[in-house]
Amino acid sequence: MPYDREMAVAYARKWAYGFNPEFYNFDDIGGDCTNFASQCLYAGGLEMNFMPVTGWYYISVNNRTPSWTGVNELYNFLINNTGVGPRATEVELEELEIGDLVQFDFQGDGSFDHTPVIIDMGMRTPETILVAAHSCPALDRPLSTYDFEAIRCLHIEG
Repeated sequence: MPYDREMAVAYARKWAYGFNPEFYNFDDIGGDCTNFASQCLYAGGLEMNFMPVTGWYYISVNNRTPSWTGVNELYNFLINNTGVGPRATEVELEELEIGDLVQFDFQGDGSFDHTPVIIDMGMRTPETILVAAHSCPALDRPLSTYDFEAIRCLHIEG
């Protein structure tokens, strides 16, 4: 099934300032941003990968893979996945599309800390590319308003 970017963005818009009761809110135990990003990918029609530990799935707060909720774990899954579920390639900012992800390294230590979802590309500049996110709730937030040391751009391939 191909990735439905419009459905992923519709989900992001619906739940940016709220929490879908079907998923646990991880804000109090490390942050909810990657959980939210994973939910958006899933809402876009991407199939869960039920491989224990190395897959990408959520059944409950205690039955999920690290890649569903961890920033760096999601990156590793998306970049290296050759099985069921979403895949991604790292691209330049201008190559992103709606429904893609960006990840920020706020400290400059090589460990990335936040995973917003692209919901509008505008004129393809940091001022006009808009995101939705959890942890620091955001809807239509310009990329240029984040203070980060490094960014990586993940184009979802389906």
